[in-house]
Amino acid sequence: MPRFPLRLAAAAFLIACFCAGIVRAQIFSPLPAKEKFHLFLLAGQSNMAGRGLVAPEDRTPHPRALMLNQAGEWVPAIDPLHFDKPAAVGVGLGKSFAVRIAEANPGITVGLIPCAVGGSPIDSWQPGVFYPPTKSYPWDDALKRARLALKAGVLKGILWHQGESDSHEPLAAAYEPKLHDLIARFRLELDVPDVPFIAGQMGVFADAPWDDPRKQVDQAQRDLPTKVARTGFVSAAGLTHKGDMVHFDAASYREFGRRYAEAFFKLTGGGGR
Repeated sequence: MPRFPLRLAAAAFLIACFCAGIVRAQIFSPLPAKEKFHLFLLAGQSNMAGRGLVAPEDRTPHPRALMLNQAGEWVPAIDPLHFDKPAAVGVGLGKSFAVRIAEANPGITVGLIPCAVGGSPIDSWQPGVFYPPTKSYPWDDALKRARLALKAGVLKGILWHQGESDSHEPLAAAYEPKLHDLIARFRLELDVPDVPFIAGQMGVFADAPWDDPRKQVDQAQRDLPTKVARTGFVSAAGLTHKGDMVHFDAASYREFGRRYAEAFFKLTGGGGR
């Protein structure tokens, strides 16, 4: 059989796969020098993992923004970054955050460490705790991935978005001490006592008014900068949901990522070098 038609068929298949978002990014090599590879851990639940509709811009890589994929390989950062719930993942805040950080710091490469787990309450972010919906260990898995990443770079920040699963009683009343404990454990276990920790606000949607438990969780997050050193809070004011009154839409996730970056700059002084 002639080879030319087979090559055409193969090329057509690859193009179709790319358009469908199936082709995985190529492993990045060589990596930058360790001190120039700035790492950020992405943790929390589904609004950190991202549930927005993916557009071509979300699949366009930035030359200095990488992510640690599920296999533990460094690849270009394109959405979806996460793999917690493959049928649901989409655009999140990580990529726009990474691009903003990279553009403010021309001499560095940003490395994202996706670790968020959709639906996970803060109690599942404890050592040895199994989370049945995703058949995973959120805390243990995050530490394993972070330690792997730290062989190649330097941890510069932890981004956290979580709280929806704890916004009811009796969980809400206990949220603040658990959040403070989580921050302390991350810093201790990863040997980064002063690493910035930035928490994002849950969705503030006019058609989904908050009850008292949600307000209580929100207050615990708002109060972080006055109660825990080197922490920040990112407002979600003006952002919109995707129609489910829980998850942000894609445009809001992109804006949210930029807001996280500005919070990071505020904590670190300008470009965060």
